[in-house]
Amino acid sequence: MPLALLALAISAFGIGTTEFVMMGLLPDVAGDLHTSVPRAGYLVSAYALGVVVGAPLLTALGSRVPRKHLLVALMGLFTVGNLASALAPSFGPLVAARALAGLPHGAFFGVGSVVAARLAAPGRQARAVATMFLGLTVANIVGVPTATLLGQHLGWRVTFLVVAGIGVLAMGALALLVPPVPREAGGGLAHEVRALAAPQVLLALLTAVFGFAGVFAVYSYLASMSTQVTGFSATSVTFVLALFGTGMTLGALAAGRLTDRAPRATLYGSLAALAVVLLLFDVTVHVKWAAPVTVVLLGAVGFMTTTPLQMLVMHKARHAPVLAAASNHSAFNLANAGGAWLGGAAIAAGWGWTSPTLVGAALAVAGLAIAVTAGALDRDANGSRVVAGAHLEHVPQHQDA
Repeated sequence: MPLALLALAISAFGIGTTEFVMMGLLPDVAGDLHTSVPRAGYLVSAYALGVVVGAPLLTALGSRVPRKHLLVALMGLFTVGNLASALAPSFGPLVAARALAGLPHGAFFGVGSVVAARLAAPGRQARAVATMFLGLTVANIVGVPTATLLGQHLGWRVTFLVVAGIGVLAMGALALLVPPVPREAGGGLAHEVRALAAPQVLLALLTAVFGFAGVFAVYSYLASMSTQVTGFSATSVTFVLALFGTGMTLGALAAGRLTDRAPRATLYGSLAALAVVLLLFDVTVHVKWAAPVTVVLLGAVGFMTTTPLQMLVMHKARHAPVLAAASNHSAFNLANAGGAWLGGAAIAAGWGWTSPTLVGAALAVAGLAIAVTAGALDRDANGSRVVAGAHLEHVPQHQDA
């Protein structure tokens, strides 16, 4: 693995840890800042809002900045946001700090995906992008449980100080290990915006919104399902979440190789499998030995959708791919918010704790329908399909931006 990918993975690990750790720390933060747990949930929404706004905004502002310098700057902003979270004197400033920490998330993964693909050998670009995403998945196995336990025993502020330290480490790794990478010929903000408006790019983003919402319709309530339906103790929830992260990692490892071979087939297969696993979970969630196995499968097939979507977006906007790749993460966070809202609405309507599984399956089917429609529209005159990544040329590491 090129050392540059290691630097990107370390950065992704820090981002993944801060994104998901708040879910486990909500009771501690609420108690310390004298607010309710539901109100403390705004801290999760604030981060997601920061991602949605920051992805296109920071990508646009950094369109003329050399890729390597932009990556270091984005991790610098990430570090400041987490440090501000640790030092926030009250709830309001903490909400603002969480939004600040979320701002660089999408832009970093957008730029990082393009850099990873351009540093990879031809035919291995999706695997390079998936390697970066491994940092995000490993965060759910190691980073989030460890940071949650740390926050519960030493105070939630210590958690964000540690994450800020990871940010400093990531900045150093990026500065030392990532080579200069040139921008695309004829690039610039106008080209990026035009590329983003391409129908195939918009359809891919819409697929992400619906398809990935199916994952978060269930993941957002996985802890409650585990205790209320499966019968696990509250202390076992961390183990269940770590199993989901294990599945994500397995999915990322499989998605890279499969996407390099057949991106659209990988996307179709993962979305179809997601719908099936969500329907299966509606049954297995009642069985203590079967529920954890299904959680691993859910994490795997859910995260397998991310790499083909990222590569398809980058290919369809290949002459100016960064804004489109960053906007893909805005789409994923809209999916997070929308899936959580729809799953919660089903529970609030009295349909039961397992109802989000059916909501999630319907969303996955909707995402699959959009993906298949996009594939049908993408046929060329001979009826063949374009392979994503085919035009993401390998860039020698000595070239400058």
